[in-house]
Amino acid sequence: MLNLEKSAEAFAEAKNLMPGGVNSPVRSYRSVDCNPPFIARAEGSHIYDIDGNEYIDYVGSWGPMVVGHAHPKVVAALKAAAERGTSYGAPTLLESELACLVKSVYPSMELVRMVNSGTEATMSALRLARGFTNRDKTVKFIGCYHGHSDGLLVDAGSGLATFGVPSSPGVTKATAQDTITVPYNDVDAITAVMDKYGEEIAAIIVEPVAGNMGLVLPKQGYLDTLRKLTEKHGALLIFDEVMCGFRASLGGAQAAYGIKPDLTCLGKIIGGGLPVAAYGGRRDVMSFVSPAGPVYQAGTLSGNPLAMTAGIETLKILTEEPEPGEPDYTRQLSLKTKTVVLGFTERAKAAGIPVQVHQAGSMFGMFFSEHEVYDYATAAAADQEAFKVWFRAMLEEGIYLAPSQFETIFMSGAHTDADIEKTLAAAEKGFAAVKKFCGK
Repeated sequence: MLNLEKSAEAFAEAKNLMPGGVNSPVRSYRSVDCNPPFIARAEGSHIYDIDGNEYIDYVGSWGPMVVGHAHPKVVAALKAAAERGTSYGAPTLLESELACLVKSVYPSMELVRMVNSGTEATMSALRLARGFTNRDKTVKFIGCYHGHSDGLLVDAGSGLATFGVPSSPGVTKATAQDTITVPYNDVDAITAVMDKYGEEIAAIIVEPVAGNMGLVLPKQGYLDTLRKLTEKHGALLIFDEVMCGFRASLGGAQAAYGIKPDLTCLGKIIGGGLPVAAYGGRRDVMSFVSPAGPVYQAGTLSGNPLAMTAGIETLKILTEEPEPGEPDYTRQLSLKTKTVVLGFTERAKAAGIPVQVHQAGSMFGMFFSEHEVYDYATAAAADQEAFKVWFRAMLEEGIYLAPSQFETIFMSGAHTDADIEKTLAAAEKGFAAVKKFCGK
């Protein structure tokens, strides 16, 4: 039995200091009916809690630790940067260097603005879209999560889907009424909305690979339909690649699916584990951002030298040339991920447990369901009680996963063949526990 005594005591104390004992809801482990381990340190593909337990980590700080925890190159660069000062609130060469790295992989981002979180990036991109088009309405998809700004907390996913709350108290009706929500992957629904409201809509914002209702892939041709509809009606297409950026492929979902959005939001990975995000896109649109244009957005810590340094070192690792005959870094990650996905699928089948396992590059997710999962309704219909059993069994075996079926699982370059072998052995035990729970 996993010993989490110190973590339980720490959690009890934290509940007296922070709402629910955490600073972000999903960390509370409420959806899996157990207490969270409190983490003491991390290295490579492993994390360690205050009780002395060691885990193979597939959360990766919710995505950004793509090169693994405490990568020597990132740590060395951060140490040197910290000695030069931790914040200036003034321009640095580091900002331009990171922007160049981002643009080299995402050519659709002709101009880039650095911010501090994915929420800030999506909020700012939508304000820009409304300012540029002089329109008020935006479209988002049910189950897609774009951060916690008021206008986007309508039929959101991630922690909100986990707790069964489609929106949040405190979001005014006036704010919500300008956000139109549509089922993900439903061509007829988005076409009807655009035909009716197209001339009032500033932008469609979408997770091109949805990662906040579990990992859900776009149906063939769906993203192309969004591109054509926005062009037809003069609206902007915003890709929220905060999660799938540099993971669905090196160039994200837009490269993987061959779609050029007007604006892109990135986060997580471009900070190498520090708080960084960015939005960028067409030069004519981004030129509306202050001080070049009239749409105001600012941030004292935007472009922070430590965050820029971590991002630069991480992207250098991701974009370095591979050895002759070897796949590039992100391709290697995708192949590792495929091994885990196939392993989960085979072991679930052997146990007689129906699952749907999805992969997008180095991201993957699993639903306990007999049926295809393609939107929030089909994701929510999956067996969440079975997931709880499987999750807790995996945790007991030292496998650290996202504590919700509505989250995505991430691979890192630090995961070894031995890590994968242990993970698949644990998964076999996990499916056996589910089989016992279901009485099969």
